[in-house]
Amino acid sequence: MTVTLITGANRGIGFEAAHRLVDAGHIVYLGSRDLERGREAAEQVGARALQLDVTEEESVQAAVRLLRAEAGALDVLINNAAIAGTWNGPGEITATDMESVYATNVIGLVRVTHAFLPLLEASNSPVVVNVSSSGGSLARCSDPTSLEASFPMVAYNSSKSAVNMITVQYANAFPKLRINAVNPGFTATGLNDHQGTQTAGEGAEIIVRMATIGSDGPTGGFFEVDGSVPW
Repeated sequence: MTVTLITGANRGIGFEAAHRLVDAGHIVYLGSRDLERGREAAEQVGARALQLDVTEEESVQAAVRLLRAEAGALDVLINNAAIAGTWNGPGEITATDMESVYATNVIGLVRVTHAFLPLLEASNSPVVVNVSSSGGSLARCSDPTSLEASFPMVAYNSSKSAVNMITVQYANAFPKLRINAVNPGFTATGLNDHQGTQTAGEGAEIIVRMATIGSDGPTGGFFEVDGSVPW
């Protein structure tokens, strides 16, 4: 069976992705900072709860040890954990604001990916899905007519641009892996105080689609439900 790990999956898009992948026959490890909340969420969908704080090295290493002992390999890693941080624009953003968001959205993603690479390479068809955002698209944010340009969230948007570049660099370095970034769309979740225009289930659709690609699937791309997203 396909073994899948989703970070930040006790609610929102990650939770919905876990639900759908369990239904698709995956063994899903539902990662969350709070183990009790993770257990409650995992019980609802038939997943396995895993304590995982992407900002803490020991937490990540403990998760690696558990998966190595229980599964021996990891087929799908979904880097979903993220925070929105402050909505401050360029005139108000501070270095501290940036550090807080980057600690989870960028450094945390690299910490988890690096730690699980050996288990991914032990898989016959390894896949990594990095949950990004169209807010990280330079093309869309530089278009004054776009929705993305109306949300000048310096910390969050730039962190997702970093995720996109990290995705490309990993894809170039590890051609055996299928590594892609995805844009779930403007989804109503706790991340944005439920201000999105679509449900968490709708947002999870592209994550699930890219999590289930085969070894002949794309890599190094940026996708949403309707196709590729411009960088």
